[in-house]
Amino acid sequence: MRNRIVTILLSIISAALLPLTGCGKSPPSEETNAANTEFPVYTYDVVNVYPHDPDAFTQGLLFIDKELLESTGVKGQSTLRKVDLKTGRVLKRVEVPAQYFAEGLTVLGNKLFQLTWRSHKGFIYDLERFQLEDEFAYEGQGWGLTTDGRWLILSDGTNQIRFLDPVTFEVERTIEVIAGDLPVDLLNELEYINGEIYANVWCTDNIVRIDPANGRVTGVIDFTGLLAPQDRSVRTNVLNGIAYDVEKDRLFITGKGWPKLYEVRLKQK
Repeated sequence: MRNRIVTILLSIISAALLPLTGCGKSPPSEETNAANTEFPVYTYDVVNVYPHDPDAFTQGLLFIDKELLESTGVKGQSTLRKVDLKTGRVLKRVEVPAQYFAEGLTVLGNKLFQLTWRSHKGFIYDLERFQLEDEFAYEGQGWGLTTDGRWLILSDGTNQIRFLDPVTFEVERTIEVIAGDLPVDLLNELEYINGEIYANVWCTDNIVRIDPANGRVTGVIDFTGLLAPQDRSVRTNVLNGIAYDVEKDRLFITGKGWPKLYEVRLKQK
C-alpha cells in the first residue's frame, strides 16, 4: 500500500520524495498513470522559520490564540503541549499515560480532543485549564484529527476520512479520498482550512487538499526540500504537522523530530 500511494503521487506531481526515513520503504522505480487528474499542484515560499523541539514526534498541530498546540507521539513520550511560536518554548505540558501513543489533535468549542494510535481511545481536555476531563472511544486506528466547527474529522491511515459527532462520537458519514480515479491512502495529520481538508500523506513530502463534500483531491502541495539536509539528524523523521492561523491567514508546517517549524506561502507550479 505504501508503494502504491508514493507511486500515485509521483505520477501526479512528477516530484522527487524525501528518503522515507522511518517508513521502511524506498520510492518505487516505476510510475503508474494517474488518469483524469485535473487539479493544481502547489509549491511554497518560506516566510518565517521558528525553532521546534527536535524531540517532539509531532502528530497533531494547531494554532490557537497566538500559540501552538501540539500532540506528540511514541509510547512513554506522548504529550499534549502549548508552545510559544517565536521561541519554541513549551509553556504547558500534559504527559499522556505511557501505554498510549498519542496522535491527532483538534479544538472544538472549549475542548481539546486528542487521538491515540491503536488504543481506540481519545482524550478530552479543557482548553483553558489544560487538564484532562474525559475519554472517548472510536473504532479503528487514530491518525489525524481536525474539525469544521461541527464535526470531528478523523483519518485512520487509509483513504477514508470519518466525520464524528463530538458528543456521541458516532460516525455520521465517511468520504473516500480520490485523486483522479485513484485512492489516496496513508492520510495522516489533518487541518481544516477555508472549507478544505489539508492532509499529510505519510512518508511523502506531499499534502493533499480535499473537498470535504465528496473526497475529491482539489490540489497537491509539494514540500520537497523544506527541511534542509544540514538540519537533519538521526532524530529527524517525516513531514507531519499542519497548523493554520485564521486571523492572519498564516500556514505553518513542521515534521516529526524536526528542529524547525516553517511559516509558508503557497504558490501554484
